[in-house]
Amino acid sequence: QLQLVESGGGLVQPGGSLRLSCAASGFSLSMKAIGWFRQAPGKEREGVSCISRSGGVIDYADSVKGRFTISRDVAKNTVDLQMNSLKPEDTAVYYCAVRLMLGGCSRSANDMNSWGKGTLVTVSS
Repeated sequence: QLQLVESGGGLVQPGGSLRLSCAASGFSLSMKAIGWFRQAPGKEREGVSCISRSGGVIDYADSVKGRFTISRDVAKNTVDLQMNSLKPEDTAVYYCAVRLMLGGCSRSANDMNSWGKGTLVTVSS
């Protein structure tokens, strides 16, 4: 059974860092396009970052460029999101999602086929 599980969320002070991890079971992430999304209370889901099947294409939302880094760990079968210089406006539930069909890096939720249940990130002093 295909399953995605996010981990690494928590409470952090402004300016701090967190590393989120998206782990897969039932399939390999290595040749799938993966996206990280977030949804803050009262707001629409936002595509934060994506990585293509080969890892050769990576994209970030303008709001996180220069602060967040997406990467694959093939050995662990995970896709991680390193988040630095966190701001209160980064507070949200963060989800990873996989694009099962052939396709490239996408930050559009409509392109994703399977989602994890999310991990909460709270940035507050």
